[in-house]
Amino acid sequence: MSLIEDRSLTAPAPNPALAAGLDEPLTVLHPDGSRHASELLDAHLGDVDEHALTDLYVDLSILRRIDAEAFALTRQGELLLWPPSQGQEAAQIGSGRALRDTDFVFGSYREHGLAYLRGVDQGEAMRVWKGVQQSGWDPMEHHLATPQIIIGAQSLHATGYAMASRLDGSDDVAVAYFGDGATSEGDVNEAMVFASAFQAPVIFVCQNNQYAISEPVAVQSGFPLALRPTGFGIPSLRVDGNDVLAVLAATRIAVERARSGGGPTFIEAMTYRMGPHTSTDDPKRYRSEDEVAAWREKDPIVRLERHLEALGAPIDRIREEARIRCDAVAKDLRAAVTAVSVPDHRALFDHVYTTPTARLERQRAEHDAFVASVVPEEHA
Repeated sequence: MSLIEDRSLTAPAPNPALAAGLDEPLTVLHPDGSRHASELLDAHLGDVDEHALTDLYVDLSILRRIDAEAFALTRQGELLLWPPSQGQEAAQIGSGRALRDTDFVFGSYREHGLAYLRGVDQGEAMRVWKGVQQSGWDPMEHHLATPQIIIGAQSLHATGYAMASRLDGSDDVAVAYFGDGATSEGDVNEAMVFASAFQAPVIFVCQNNQYAISEPVAVQSGFPLALRPTGFGIPSLRVDGNDVLAVLAATRIAVERARSGGGPTFIEAMTYRMGPHTSTDDPKRYRSEDEVAAWREKDPIVRLERHLEALGAPIDRIREEARIRCDAVAKDLRAAVTAVSVPDHRALFDHVYTTPTARLERQRAEHDAFVASVVPEEHA
């Protein structure tokens, strides 16, 4: 008997006032594109008409094209690494579209959709993955923190920002994005302690893509992850993360609560990472083709396309609009990446501190001396 099968713990009865979607993720769009009534979610989707659905479809398509282009660039030696987001488009676009520009987003390394929505130049964003720049944008300009590599650390940053926002009298909210694996990190749990204690206007969006690299979520927890925050007194919503409308509605609920002084919310978006963990990973070593095929049937873009067709929308025109936009983004991205030159080696010491310390300056001098000793002056 495995360790998972031998568990004797039983989940505590959830407080219905704190958790929704534990038995079955909340959803409004079935994989076949048909609409499903949800009293909770439908109340927050009244303004989503055909035009809004088309915009969401184009956003989802662009994110997938960015992902595909970047992955191809790693195989061509233009990028050193890439963490794919295919399959998770609805979880990012749906939640991101529920925010306003002044809300601050704190993501991990896979939130390419939030960078796109926040107006980050994709060529600049790719500099991080080419290894020529420490971060790809100005966080304050876009209200988007730079990619966080340390698992879960951004949840603390988001909570602190939210606490400060409340003290400043602002109704802006902060949003932390992380994966299922991050919920096992101390940082995420500490963030929820502070968020609950201070009723911080922060939203925790967990994209449960079923794997922490190669570790299945069933190994991490025998219960829905959305049950964890309720122990801190934080309301949670468990939604179909491949349903862009469900994610949009859930995030609107959380935003409304945060802005009105109701404190934090945890959203577990049930989704799937269709590709590898990063471009160096081989997912065939730890998951089956049948599993991937089953999730492919739940594809978020195909689902929305089917829904638009069912509504009688001009789907051929919508597909063409998406294709034109995708081609333009991909062309600009590729041109920017291939044009990047190697930066001055001294840039390694930039942005370590607001004001460089004496120790850092000594290290810079030592580095300069080393480079001068091994690299001809004309190439330094």
